[in-house]
Amino acid sequence: MHVRLYSDGGARGNPGPAGAGYIIYAVDEDGNQTDRLFEGNEYMGVATNNQAEYHAIVIGLEKALELNATSVDSVLDSELCVKQLNREYKVKNEILAKKFIEVYNLQTKFEKVTFRHVRREYNKEADAQVNIAIDEALK
Repeated sequence: MHVRLYSDGGARGNPGPAGAGYIIYAVDEDGNQTDRLFEGNEYMGVATNNQAEYHAIVIGLEKALELNATSVDSVLDSELCVKQLNREYKVKNEILAKKFIEVYNLQTKFEKVTFRHVRREYNKEADAQVNIAIDEALK
């Protein structure tokens, strides 16, 4: 099964209270997005925006595995993460390097994983999940 994973992470303050969110859709043979399979989010405590972005990818890929996905089109609005995961930029931050390795190890469990960047306005559903996680934790 092929899926499309929209993920986002954010922090209120940088670092600050942070959350990660994702939405997973099924994708048909023609590459069209179909059924919404799952949405989720997680509060992270204090973290940076970039740490939250990576964490969102990790928890999204873990859920895609649980859903028995074989390939993932990962869509996110963090240009830094996309360029690092596509090996265009080196990962210099030690904490992000650990998250990068986590993503890399998860990738090996799928036939194929791609990462592509979209502007924020095309990732609003995942962003909403981030805010749900942070808002719930800060009540």
